[in-house]
Amino acid sequence: MLDHLHQHDSDTAVAQTVAQRIIESAALAIAKRGVFHLALAGGTTPRCCYELLRDADIDWDKVHIWFGDERCLPVGDPERNDVMVDHALLSHVPIPADHIHRTLAEQGPVIAASAYAKALAEVTCLDLVLCGMGEDGHTCSLFPDNPALSDLHLAVAVFDSPKPPCERISLGYSAINAARERIMMVTGEGKRAVFNRIMQGESFPILIANSEWHSSL
Repeated sequence: MLDHLHQHDSDTAVAQTVAQRIIESAALAIAKRGVFHLALAGGTTPRCCYELLRDADIDWDKVHIWFGDERCLPVGDPERNDVMVDHALLSHVPIPADHIHRTLAEQGPVIAASAYAKALAEVTCLDLVLCGMGEDGHTCSLFPDNPALSDLHLAVAVFDSPKPPCERISLGYSAINAARERIMMVTGEGKRAVFNRIMQGESFPILIANSEWHSSL
């Protein structure tokens, strides 16, 4: 059984609750440290959450955006996570361009992971990492049985992804575990089977300690 599991009636309720948690976390971090480092998830589940943040009372000048993972595709490719986040949120809020920490995924996973790890090392830790879950129990681009699971760097190169494209970059467990908060968003009927297996005690990459789960399943 998961600790810190919050069940919701709908995907919309998940998005609304998580958006409010982000707003609260941002306010607390900015009040305490003057900055809020937020790592965003890709995929379809968090898009509605990001759209809700467009009108949020957040001091965007003090927010830094990071990406939980990225697909090794050309800059501007519609399948890239940063393009989705741009459309859903970043192009609608007054966040400084140099506070958006994009990956160099277009240069391949090795170069991108090395550069991102160096950038992350300049930050004490991320304040909040938002994660989604795939139908196989992966999170970010940390897939079951992939060698990236055991990579200790802050950002890791991912090869042979079971979902295209096969090359990616992901936050490593080192960065995720070091974050002050971790929120898992789990929606979509196709994920119910794995979610039920997790509830029965099976292990999957998304099972990261001290995480707050929000699900509509």
